[in-house]
Amino acid sequence: MKKRALGRSGLSVAPLALGGNVFGWTADEAASFAVLDAFVDAGFDLIDTADCYSYWIPGHQGGESEEILGCWLARGGKRARVTLATKVGIEFGGRGGLRKAHIVYSVEQSLRRLRTDHIDLYQAHRDDPAAPLEETLAAFAELVRAGKVRAIGASNYEAPRLAAALAESARLGLPRFECLQPHYNLCERAGYESALEPLCRRENVAVIPYYSLASGFLTGKYRRNSDLTGKTRGGHVAKYMNERGFGVLAALDAAAAGLGVKPASVALAWLIARPGVTAPIASATSVAQLNDLTAAARLTLPSEMIAALDRASADPAPAAG
Repeated sequence: MKKRALGRSGLSVAPLALGGNVFGWTADEAASFAVLDAFVDAGFDLIDTADCYSYWIPGHQGGESEEILGCWLARGGKRARVTLATKVGIEFGGRGGLRKAHIVYSVEQSLRRLRTDHIDLYQAHRDDPAAPLEETLAAFAELVRAGKVRAIGASNYEAPRLAAALAESARLGLPRFECLQPHYNLCERAGYESALEPLCRRENVAVIPYYSLASGFLTGKYRRNSDLTGKTRGGHVAKYMNERGFGVLAALDAAAAGLGVKPASVALAWLIARPGVTAPIASATSVAQLNDLTAAARLTLPSEMIAALDRASADPAPAAG
């Protein structure tokens, strides 16, 4: 499988990333281990998590995903096979943000939970306007010099702030954000494509989109309002249950039928084919789900199929007047 460069970091990864947000949430330890084993056995390597997953669950403290991933890594022979990515900055447990003290504290907690001596890609989970960019980048630089982190990235940054961070790194001679993790999929295009996409392509910043399947909507399992009842992500999916969303599903259905695959595979293959996208992130709670995801990396979408998906997912033009 041909790997793709992670910006200018010197790291390269397979074109699909496994999201760890479900570990310890909708996937228990046994299910998580099975998915992780199948993922690396299929030739993939980039696993993305965050220190805060899954603090939103009653009784959880945050760090549950990292704990499960660390237990899996400790089984022997796993660490060398993966590119390990995690994030810092979301407030939970009374701490958060991107000031130096919190970053230095949090990386030690993540290393402990992950049972490793280094993180391959350490990402600012979201922008912290209260933290000077120089302070944040200098803190990350210390971790890189110490060998605790190999490369740094940003998640949920708007284009002006990301551009400012890249400029600050260049001015001060500090490690730069080599990767951006934006919200991007067939149902969510404008926010990334308008300004972030040209910036990342111009500056050779890797892109690993999250919510690549629109919280499961692009798998095709949500087609009626009744499908949302009792579902963990029903509230996130409701906004796509409209004419445009169903048009995207129809285009996915047609493409999937023509290729003999599942709609989820086509949705991810569309992202993989986008210029500048390095590896979309998707999560799975079972090996059967994972197989639909990994199939995307083996798909080559015909140009007319990509064009049909582009048309169906295009954002509606603003009303005149």
